[in-house]
Amino acid sequence: MEILLSITVGILVAAAVYLMLARNVLRFIFGLILISNAANLVIFTSGRLTLGAPPLIADGALAPPEGVANALPQALVLTAIVIGFGLFAFALVLIFRAYTTLGTLYSDDMRIAEPRSEDAG
Repeated sequence: MEILLSITVGILVAAAVYLMLARNVLRFIFGLILISNAANLVIFTSGRLTLGAPPLIADGALAPPEGVANALPQALVLTAIVIGFGLFAFALVLIFRAYTTLGTLYSDDMRIAEPRSEDAG
């Protein structure tokens, strides 16, 4: 199962890099979301994927029994999903505002702060 998830992470990272290299800001945001999902899968896989008993700690024991999945990466991924959704919502609103103000989603055309030399003359 870990090999399948490793291949999935590789595909997600490749697609994310492809999208992030585009000049379109909306594609960049989708690439950012894909790369955050790939990072979530890496963290989730690091906690081991096992079938069987839940990772409950018995009375008097200091750790879960051997051979169960670690619950900490699962909690970290859950937190990262919520933060990633908040980041996506905020970025989507920023992109919408930039589009309504500037009329474009291409980063080369968003030149209000630093106009080109031929535009400044």
